[in-house]
Amino acid sequence: MTEPRPVLPSVRGRGAAFNVPVRFERLSYDPQHTDEEGFELREHAPRTQFYRDHARTVIATNTSPDIPFRASINPYRGCEHGCTYCYARPTHEFLGLSAGLDFESKILVKLDAATLLRRELAARKWTPQVIAMSGVTDIYQPAERHYRLTRACLEVLLDYRNPVALITKNALITRDLDVLAELARRNLVRVALSITTLDEALRRSMEPRTSTAQARLDAVARLTDAGVPVSVMVGPVIPGLNDDELPRIVREAARAGAVDAGYNVVHFPGVTADLFLDWLAREQPERRARVEALIREVRGGDLNDPRFGQRMTGTGPYAEGLRALFRAALRQAGLPKPGVALDVTRFRVPSAMPSLFDPLD
Repeated sequence: MTEPRPVLPSVRGRGAAFNVPVRFERLSYDPQHTDEEGFELREHAPRTQFYRDHARTVIATNTSPDIPFRASINPYRGCEHGCTYCYARPTHEFLGLSAGLDFESKILVKLDAATLLRRELAARKWTPQVIAMSGVTDIYQPAERHYRLTRACLEVLLDYRNPVALITKNALITRDLDVLAELARRNLVRVALSITTLDEALRRSMEPRTSTAQARLDAVARLTDAGVPVSVMVGPVIPGLNDDELPRIVREAARAGAVDAGYNVVHFPGVTADLFLDWLAREQPERRARVEALIREVRGGDLNDPRFGQRMTGTGPYAEGLRALFRAALRQAGLPKPGVALDVTRFRVPSAMPSLFDPLD
């Protein structure tokens, strides 16, 4: 087991308390100060800054065998939700920014996302397929209230009748009920709400700028009432911290109208383990040793196992126990409910901009 780092003071409204050095940079500098290992310390909460992302494309593709989609859209890079465990944090290092406080306070915004999406869907090389939104960072993070890029992309997907799957931790998704309902009428959308814990104190500490769990459950109910099929993702499950909540979250999801549920076990690519263990020592000191030990148990002695097929669920007796607990929770909740695959046959390239509420075709 690693020696715990000195406990750093928390930063109000942030999940991280410092900036880890960027792995691609030989030098790091902070106008305040760093510790002896080069980890940046902050005395005050940084204000969120937004930068224009001059992306030339907006649809990203992957070939990972354990990811259930090939194409995805992320209108934002970085995420103000500030989830301490977020696996996406190291993506900021490709921008020369830190996976720590920078990731949640320096947000890149693809202002041309909808225009780029329309152009890519109209291209002859595009093969109609389900596009995932929020494959990396949350499409309904606080910035979406102002920039409305996710809504604009959904409107384009509706125009082209291209199916989409969304996942979010934010109840802001209900703002777009009108578009989502129209997509659902054509069997072109699935939504997942990610719920990590029903403990509000733990949620505020671990996911400081996300919606409350109750707000997310209310969003499940509202989406269901609008005819939008919704599932709940219990993610991530952190052994020794929130794993005992699995059955209750699944039960509450089913009561709210969810048609299915899933889960994934926490994993820590790159420097995310440093950030999470610092948070754990600061916010859950009495649990730190046990949580770290159990994470290592499901990761073969390490804090991360990047192998396909293993990274989402873990291995060993404890991971098997989680799978059994989850399967039992599904049975007791009557999930999954019958459903059908999203329809890729409706795709079209519109000759003119249709009305949002035009007849089914």
